[in-house]
Amino acid sequence: MMTPRSGRPFSLSGHGYEAEVAAVGATLRMLRHDHRDLVVPFDADEVRPAYRGATLAPWPNRVVDGRYRFADVGHQLPLTEPERGHALHGLLAWSAYADRVVEQDRVVLVATIEPQTGYPFRIEVEVEYRLDADGLTQTVTARNTGADAAPWGTGPHPYLVGGEGRVDDWTLSLPASEVLTVTEDRLIPTGLEAVDRHPEWDFRMPRQIGDVFIDHAFTALAREDGRAEVRVTGADGSGVAMSWDESCPWVQIHTADNPALPAAHRAGLAVEPMTCPPDAFNSGTDLVILAPGDEHTAAWRISAI
Repeated sequence: MMTPRSGRPFSLSGHGYEAEVAAVGATLRMLRHDHRDLVVPFDADEVRPAYRGATLAPWPNRVVDGRYRFADVGHQLPLTEPERGHALHGLLAWSAYADRVVEQDRVVLVATIEPQTGYPFRIEVEVEYRLDADGLTQTVTARNTGADAAPWGTGPHPYLVGGEGRVDDWTLSLPASEVLTVTEDRLIPTGLEAVDRHPEWDFRMPRQIGDVFIDHAFTALAREDGRAEVRVTGADGSGVAMSWDESCPWVQIHTADNPALPAAHRAGLAVEPMTCPPDAFNSGTDLVILAPGDEHTAAWRISAI
């Protein structure tokens, strides 16, 4: 039987949840609770659109111009966001992961980043998806199996569904008091500012998103018992929550504006917990340095409201 375009499929179920994971990019292709979509899905035999549900490694977001220096050596990554001239969302988004564990409510996938131009380091990346009564937890573990220290960052790329309608109709709760501002044309970081200065992006008090455009990284996250939580809800109060611990001090929020594709335009809200901000390979902000033999783990959870 021919493998679907999104890669080998893995089906998970339990506790009222159903999930579909695709091997290419260790991608969350579908997540439902009681037959209600919690993320924007796509078909198994479809080329994944807009990094929807992909696991981002060894960096989330972008490296400006694809250039950075590490250990006093300059590197040039392939430019995978040609319209803006950046290296986008890491190196494994289009790689097929192998399975390590396959169970009814759990799958563990693994892939290796081999040394290559722009990233001459060897990192084993293990991705676990696990369903329980609290929702779907994804855990990403990086292991440096090479001979040199390596820069590392990770995060997911789901588009959350708050309910009927589109992004404009939903209420957002985002407990962030700082936002990373960017240039309008290329989204290059320009500085960290208080959201008090940008009330359009201040969702510390839950409110309807409306027609505001967001494609920014947020930090200074308020936490309860060590966890930050973003909530997206519809008019009836049901919706979806995404939470994570201190492994991710950042979260990227994007309203998925794409007028050229009406079916996808503002159909879901991208919520991407990140271990580091955009262009961390250059700024060094919250960048993880993996020494040979070291490992790093980050995790996040999506739950029905």
